[in-house]
Amino acid sequence: MITGKALKAQGWPEGKVFGLAKTLAQRLEAAGMPADDALAQVDRVRRDPGAFLADVQYGNLAREVIKRTAAEPQTTTLRDAPLDYAVWGAAQIDTAAREQMRNALRLPVAVAGALMPDAHVGYGLPIGGVLATDSSVIPYAVGVDIACRMRLSVYPQSPIVLGQRAAQFKKALLGETRFGIDSKWEQYDRPQHAVLDDPAWEATRLLKGLKFKAAQQIGTSGSGNHFVEWGVFQLYDDDAQLNLKAGRYLALLSHSGSRGVGFKIANTYTEIARRMHPDLDPTVQHLAWLPLAAEAGQEYWLAMELAGRFAAANHEVIHHRVAQAAGLHEQVKIENHHNYARLEKLADGTEAVVHRKGATPAGAGVLGIIPGSMGDAGYVVRGKGDGRALNSAAHGAGRKMSRRAAFNSITKTARDTYLRERGVDLLGGALDESPQAYKDIEAVIAAQDDLVEVIGKFTPRIVRMAEEPGEF
Repeated sequence: MITGKALKAQGWPEGKVFGLAKTLAQRLEAAGMPADDALAQVDRVRRDPGAFLADVQYGNLAREVIKRTAAEPQTTTLRDAPLDYAVWGAAQIDTAAREQMRNALRLPVAVAGALMPDAHVGYGLPIGGVLATDSSVIPYAVGVDIACRMRLSVYPQSPIVLGQRAAQFKKALLGETRFGIDSKWEQYDRPQHAVLDDPAWEATRLLKGLKFKAAQQIGTSGSGNHFVEWGVFQLYDDDAQLNLKAGRYLALLSHSGSRGVGFKIANTYTEIARRMHPDLDPTVQHLAWLPLAAEAGQEYWLAMELAGRFAAANHEVIHHRVAQAAGLHEQVKIENHHNYARLEKLADGTEAVVHRKGATPAGAGVLGIIPGSMGDAGYVVRGKGDGRALNSAAHGAGRKMSRRAAFNSITKTARDTYLRERGVDLLGGALDESPQAYKDIEAVIAAQDDLVEVIGKFTPRIVRMAEEPGEF
């Protein structure tokens, strides 16, 4: 039988965690697992406890390991000057967004940063900001709509069918999507998806409480700039990675995130982070961080990754329902997160947590989608892997005026004229999302030609959005 001596040889410390490890190893051995394998398994839990938090068998040990792994005391004193960072499209970025980025790069945990050409002011980190940190994660540098993402489905049909069967395509959008802050499916029509059976929902009290909301909101979209739209996808050249010939195709593009689930996770752990750093300078209070070695850091990371899977499932459900209603079968799909954090290697080979708040992953060969506005084209791109940008690119056109300014300066007549001239049929859509409120997507794309290669263009034709302003 496995003894305490064997565990001590592995480096297990005395205390409760030692007893839990010993008991678990003995149970595994009693169940038929060879002693060496049982010891190796409990050691895996010790080395990567966050990966086992949601596991019924190993979760208690994982949580105790995290409690024992006390984070090193960290200073909350800001640097006297920000770290240097690269900027793309500087002429298109307002002073306030630049100031937010400079403040973020004064954080003691910051190690690198970059600002994309669609950047504008956000909470804490600017939208379009990329921030790398050392052994820590910042919930508000990910954002409140965790794993907000894009998905493009390409169909083998010619886009000419959009004109021939316009009524059917509109009906599919209106009948098979739900938009708005409180949008949800009725119980009798509620979609099912394997993500709702993900064991991570049982890992923490917060996630257990969010599972019902997830079941209500799966396959729905928030308000604000979230959309589902039919359009024309033009692939410029034959593409082996997509296994698709050059040409024009019918396509469906969506933009949505993790809805109320991500919003609750972000705000809950931001408050925890702020309590951990009560003396943090007021200018960066929204950028309070969680050490990855701390229990709260491990919990947030697990919750963020679950929100990512949930957001991907939202898009999958939306595309399946809409395509089914239109009698279509997807040929190719492209998708990516743009509000997320990942452990990545920087240009100098060091590992850091790279936060992309409104920025698209653009590592070498990585496909991404950079949309325009409800009335303007978006682009499918392939990343070039530029280390100066932390392997990132813009996530859209980016706002050039606030929502309030848009309401005060853009008329419905002006917006509708803009859309009519470009052949766009809008279903819903609040005035603050008018194309005139956004930067010129062509200028944004041109400003980052060293970060991405443009391989295709998506032109919207029938756009579905929420009627009211907002986000989630």
